Amino acid sequence: MEALKFREMPYERPDGDALKTSMRTLTEKLRAAGSYEAAKAVFLEKETLSKHIQTLATLAQVRHTIDTRDKFYDEENGFWNQLSPELEEYSQEWTKAMLASPYRADFEKEYGTLMFLNAEIALKTFSPEIIPELQKENDLTTEYDKLIASAQIPFEGGVYTLSQLSPFKTGADDAQRLAAWKAEGGWYKEHQSELDRIYDELVHLRDTMGKKLGYKGYTELGYYRMGRNCYGKADVEKFRAAVRKYLVPVAESIYQEQAKRLGKTYPLSFADAALSFRSGNPRPCGDAEHILAHGQKFYDELSPETSAFFRMMRERELLDILSTEGKAAGGYCCTIPDYDVPFIFANFNGTQHDVEVVTHEAGHAFEAYLNAWPSMEACEVHSMSMEFMAWPWAEGFFGKDTRKYLYSHLAKALTFIPYGTMVDHFQHVVYEKPDMTPAERHGVWKELLGVYMPWMKLDGDIPVYSEGEGWQRQLHIYQSPFYYIDYCLAQTVALEIWALLQKDRKEAWERYMAYTRQGGSEVFTTLLKNAGLESPFDENCLRTVCETAKSWLDNYDLTGIE
Repeated sequence: MEALKFREMPYERPDGDALKTSMRTLTEKLRAAGSYEAAKAVFLEKETLSKHIQTLATLAQVRHTIDTRDKFYDEENGFWNQLSPELEEYSQEWTKAMLASPYRADFEKEYGTLMFLNAEIALKTFSPEIIPELQKENDLTTEYDKLIASAQIPFEGGVYTLSQLSPFKTGADDAQRLAAWKAEGGWYKEHQSELDRIYDELVHLRDTMGKKLGYKGYTELGYYRMGRNCYGKADVEKFRAAVRKYLVPVAESIYQEQAKRLGKTYPLSFADAALSFRSGNPRPCGDAEHILAHGQKFYDELSPETSAFFRMMRERELLDILSTEGKAAGGYCCTIPDYDVPFIFANFNGTQHDVEVVTHEAGHAFEAYLNAWPSMEACEVHSMSMEFMAWPWAEGFFGKDTRKYLYSHLAKALTFIPYGTMVDHFQHVVYEKPDMTPAERHGVWKELLGVYMPWMKLDGDIPVYSEGEGWQRQLHIYQSPFYYIDYCLAQTVALEIWALLQKDRKEAWERYMAYTRQGGSEVFTTLLKNAGLESPFDENCLRTVCETAKSWLDNYDLTGIE
């Protein structure tokens, strides 16, 4: 297809019945194929159709998240919420035909065996019986999105979205920062009954889906829906234990040092934990356009491949980064298959997060630009490692705050893992006990805060956060159950690459590209092995990165920085 800009990409609602007929016809043609050549031709035809369906669904979803108040795309998003689960029935019939194909060995020889392993997992996630639950699940996650996007929080004479309030939550003025946290917490408290209801309905829906498919509850189904193909619940539990053993003590020491720098008592309030330095957190030294321009310089100088990639992203307007009214929260990267391009969605708000979008989400986009994505935890390695690749260019992003940024970026990478692991642990408890009341769920979160984040003071001073209710701002808990541990596994690998960068940049880049170029050709643990990287499920991996990173932080020169 031609090189259109994002706004030029046409969207028209498809005929759902015609799509179903096309999918059924292709499945019948595959079953009737008299040779591998004929079967492959049908396979490629189905790939083209699937890409077109995904393109239309993605355009509707992205344009809806850019402005959740847009009536046209709100209705289109609703259309896809209903149609996608219905199409899944036809997709599953295709998958069964592929698995039963007499030419399976020929397909495996040309396309690899992973496609069939993933197909077998996909079959375990669906039956037509759960279509109503899937449709309702889509509607509820959209309702959550719109609720979060609708926030209009009065603060110091202005009115802000949740994203726009963020700079005040990390500002150096203690009174203002605390007030911002209270204002945000107050909004969540005001909408707590809606947030409780949406999540309660989601938990019961998912539990019902699991039971209808023959599982004890949602957890096993949740793992299959995440496409987990090389590790299970026992591996995640082992990783969690290693986080508690090695990382929580390191994170505690980081926050103890922070409390000393700030002149605050330990443990810290949520508002004080958000301030890394007495003089303020690192801030970008330019506006959004400056960040993108310096991002181009970074990618130009990093490699020829990254240079061409980021130039294309900017020229074709494949980044929507400003925080605007009505825009959905968070940030993501997705692909638009018909045009063979990625798209980056973000909410710039004047914090260091803005720079991390240009490195993190663009790390995802770079992988999508090179080849097909692997599984989720494997994808997050591309993005989190790219953040560390950008360190030699940090001064152009942060100016006088560069040293602050390098220290806080590494510290945040370490302290994030206990939080992310807690998000995963929380969800395991929730889906094991789906009939808990909202108050009981909040109690579980509060208890886990004491285990994974003992540096936080739970005194009830800041609404929602200090009462074990802060999980409701984590959209993944609502929208993508069991996704969050993927960030933690990937952050562990990214810290391995960071450690390599301290010794030999060339080797680190070669390992990164050796990992990235494999795309989705292998399972996560094999991708790592092929690139000479340790698995995060190996206890030694977490222990080593903790020791290396703690030593770096302990010896980093913060002279002259308050």
